[in-house]
Amino acid sequence: MNTNKLIQTHIEDNIYFITLNRPEKRNALTIEMLEGISEAAYASDKYPDVRAIIIHGEGKMFSSGIDVMSLMDAKNKAGNQNPARWLRRMADRLQYAMHTIESTELPIIGALHGYVIGLGLELALTFDFRVANRMCQFRMPETALGLVADVGGTTRLARIVGSSRAKDMLMTARSIDTEEALSWGLINRVANDDDIITEAIDLAEQIMKNAPLAVALTKRIIDQGDGLDKYTQMAIERWAQSQLITTEDLGEALTAFMTKRQAKFKGR
Repeated sequence: MNTNKLIQTHIEDNIYFITLNRPEKRNALTIEMLEGISEAAYASDKYPDVRAIIIHGEGKMFSSGIDVMSLMDAKNKAGNQNPARWLRRMADRLQYAMHTIESTELPIIGALHGYVIGLGLELALTFDFRVANRMCQFRMPETALGLVADVGGTTRLARIVGSSRAKDMLMTARSIDTEEALSWGLINRVANDDDIITEAIDLAEQIMKNAPLAVALTKRIIDQGDGLDKYTQMAIERWAQSQLITTEDLGEALTAFMTKRQAKFKGR
């Protein structure tokens, strides 16, 4: 199931694990790695028993951000191509990969530890949930380099924590710790340093107790409804409910409720 040696995948107890496996480089992200994560997330649909995805990094940190050397190599290979056009196309590739991860119907949980910086944080912003250990540090350093966070960093961060806090983090380029990230809503849960995967699995198990189709449509309503007026989003709610009303899982849920047992959902 491995997409490449730097992105490892495996399934355990109905959870699809995606691992950043470049600890010697602090999980610095190349374009190919990000596209590998995207491909792995997309491939999760092939496994009908999978109910959630957990993404984490090997080594001392989740990710130190983009691999600058690989980016420069890509730029050099572009030769005499217009720099602005090359950058737009590169950003298109990265944004497309991020969008594919974000739009995966399965709930995605990020198990974050150590440093979560730049492109690594932009990746984490595509997850539905973020669990972090107590020593985590989050930073978007782009403005300190004369750049902007252009792979969804400004957009997703503002939508998650609000525009004022996003400006604070982006325009100062400062690090925020786990406590501040939790108070901002940037992360959902805090785990002890050695229990981050356990905490992520616990969250996944809570989600997996519920009907997978209902979970998937709830995710779509929230994500696709962002920015819509309330009446349009409520129309999407009605449509989603009309899709669920005749499912086997609804019948199973009602039977389980009447017989006072745990429902066994099949995703149909």
